[in-house]
Amino acid sequence: MPDFVREGRLFRVVSFSPSHRQLMLRSDALAVDNTDTRVEVYFGHVELMLLKPIYEQGIHVRRASEAEFAVLKERHDLVADDADFTWMIEADGGSFVISGAPSWREADREFDDPSLFHFGQPWPPDFPMEHGSVD
Repeated sequence: MPDFVREGRLFRVVSFSPSHRQLMLRSDALAVDNTDTRVEVYFGHVELMLLKPIYEQGIHVRRASEAEFAVLKERHDLVADDADFTWMIEADGGSFVISGAPSWREADREFDDPSLFHFGQPWPPDFPMEHGSVD
């Protein structure tokens, strides 16, 4: 999947582990945004990020365009090799992560259920789930 788009949902940063270089964004099922599934987006091997704590109108995860990367490269002193690993989080390009390819999972889960990326759980899970990664 080239892009991952979930508009109209409230997403928030739920975890970042500097020692493991892992970032997780989550949107839980909320009456406010009329949703009934949980969506999680996982970024591994995080090198650099510029994020908001909350995305009230959803996210649009995609690879940075050449023009966007040129601006980020100059602004943040990036190396050219980072271009293939720079992911924009919003349609307007306000937030970004430099990491491995992001993965996403979506399922009908309760608020207190473990993360969809709880790696101690069996795979595939014993409940229906959609999943993929951003290319």
